[in-house]
Amino acid sequence: NSLTDDNDLAGMVRAVSESAGAPLVTGSITFDGYSLEDHWAEGSARRALATRRWDVVVLQQGPSGLPESRVNLREWAVQWAAAIREAGAEPVLYMPWPDASRMSAFDSVSLSYREAAAAANARVIPGGEAWQAAWRRDPALALYGSDAFHPSPLGSYVVAVAAWARITGGAPAAAPQGVRAGITLRLDPATANVVRQAVAEALAR
Repeated sequence: NSLTDDNDLAGMVRAVSESAGAPLVTGSITFDGYSLEDHWAEGSARRALATRRWDVVVLQQGPSGLPESRVNLREWAVQWAAAIREAGAEPVLYMPWPDASRMSAFDSVSLSYREAAAAANARVIPGGEAWQAAWRRDPALALYGSDAFHPSPLGSYVVAVAAWARITGGAPAAAPQGVRAGITLRLDPATANVVRQAVAEALAR
């Protein structure tokens, strides 16, 4: 949904990979507020899966930290994963984060996505965990956007580096100091190193 659409996350992943010398073709289908169940019912993503050859399909819905949301995420991650594998691609789950008023829910969000990934036998892009690892190094980093839920450009960049590294096997230490995609982002060397180290820590879980 908008946690993927904001700041052109797919374009950021493509730009990071291009900078590392491994061009990717990316696409995204997003609707504000959509869950995986909503995407299944709406149909555009299933049609895209059926009409183009993809290597990897990344699944993302909201934080899903509440018990009933966790059950829904797990159910629909499993259903999507089966359809994705039938189409010859690999399913991967992108883990987001809670809004800033619920900082204590990071662990609950992580648990939901890791349980869903285990049920679907899928890998995880640990977006929220990478944010936490970045804050442990620099608590002043502005990873939330102005509404204290959606990502800032820097917040999206952290996820983009994690997604690129998880999907391609690239080393986070090789991530660039910024990207030019839907937006242009240039980091100072210290912040770039924090992002690289944080992503490496999150991926090592």
